[in-house]
Amino acid sequence: MAKSSTTSDARHDTTSDTGDATTTPKGAKPEKGKKGKKGKHGKKAEKARAKAADERAAAQAKATAKAEKAQRKAEKKAADARTAAAADLIARRDAAIELLRARPGDLLTAVDTAATPGFDGSRADGERALAAIGEQLSGLQERLFAHGRTGGDRSVLLVLQGLDTAGKGGIVRHVLGLVDPQGVALRSFGVPTAEERRHHYLWRVRRALPRGGSIGVFDRSHYEDLLVARVDELVAPEVWQARFDEVNTFEARVAAAGTVIVKVALWVSPDEQYRRLRDRLERPDKHWKYDPSDVDARMKRPAYEVAYQDVVDRTNTETAPWYVVPADNKWYARLAVSALLHRALSDLDLGWPAPAYDVAAELARLDATR
Repeated sequence: MAKSSTTSDARHDTTSDTGDATTTPKGAKPEKGKKGKKGKHGKKAEKARAKAADERAAAQAKATAKAEKAQRKAEKKAADARTAAAADLIARRDAAIELLRARPGDLLTAVDTAATPGFDGSRADGERALAAIGEQLSGLQERLFAHGRTGGDRSVLLVLQGLDTAGKGGIVRHVLGLVDPQGVALRSFGVPTAEERRHHYLWRVRRALPRGGSIGVFDRSHYEDLLVARVDELVAPEVWQARFDEVNTFEARVAAAGTVIVKVALWVSPDEQYRRLRDRLERPDKHWKYDPSDVDARMKRPAYEVAYQDVVDRTNTETAPWYVVPADNKWYARLAVSALLHRALSDLDLGWPAPAYDVAAELARLDATR
C-alpha cells in the first residue's frame, strides 16, 4: 500500500525539481504577466507625452511666428513713418533752405538764434526727422563713394564756421555720423604749423580738399585766415582785405573741378554761448572741451561779429553761397545741415556706375566654381 501511495503522489505532483510550473489546471486561462501589462501602459504614456510635446512645440512655433509677424509689422510701420517724415521734410527742404541763405543787407546780429526756420515741430520731431533723412543721406553718399571708386571726380565740401560752442563738433558727430565714415574726410584748421606758415595760407587747404567720391568737412576752415587773423591783428589790414577776392577765386576753381561747396555759419547767442562754456567748466567730463582762450575770444565778440559780417557779405557767391543757421537749438542746427547736405548730394544726380566687366560672363565663371 505504501508503494501504491507513493506512485500516486508522484503522478499528481505538478512541480518539477526546479520549482517551475509544468502543468496548468484544466479549464484555467493562462495568467498574463505583470511585465507585459506595464509595457502596454508605458507605450501609451510615452505617446501621450510625445503628443503633449508636439502640441507645446506647435504652440511655441505659432507664438513665435505671431511675435515675428508683429515685429515685422511694427518695423514696417516705423520705416514707413520715417520715410513719410523724410519725404515731407524733403518736400519742404528747398523752401526751408532758402530761409537760411544769406542775403545782401542781412545782419548776423539780427538773427533769432533760437528760431527754427522752415521747421515748426518739436525737438522730438526734429530728431525723428534727422533719423529719417539720415537713411536717405546714407544711400546718396554710397552712390557718391561708388562714383569715386570708379574714377569719378565729383565731391562735396561742407564748411562749418562759428564762434566757440556753436556746435560744429556736434554736427560732425550727429550728421556725418549718419553716413559711411570711409567716405568722409574731416579736417580742422587751427593755428598753422611751422611748415604751414612757410607757405601761402591756402596751401594747407588745397591739400585737404576731398578727393572724388568723398564728403569733405572743414571744422573751422580757410575763413580762420579772414577772421582770427583780422581780430587778433596777426596780419596787416591790407593783407586780410586782399584775402576776400583770393578766397572767392579759390572756391570758384574748386567748384569748377567738381566739388559742391556748402558753407554754413552756425550762429549762437551770447547767452547760450555763456551757458555752454559754463557747462564745460562745471562738468568734469567736459573739461577737455574747454580752453582759456574761449573766454578771450568771447570778450572779443563785437569784433568777431563785424569780421563775420564782412566774410558773409563779401564771400557769398552763387558758386559757394553762405547759409546762416540759428544754433541755440542744437537739434535744429543738425537738422538744417542735414537738409543742406541732402540737397547737395541729391543735386549731383549720380546713378550707380556701370561695371567695367561683362556681368553675364562673370556670373558664368562664378557658377562654374560650385
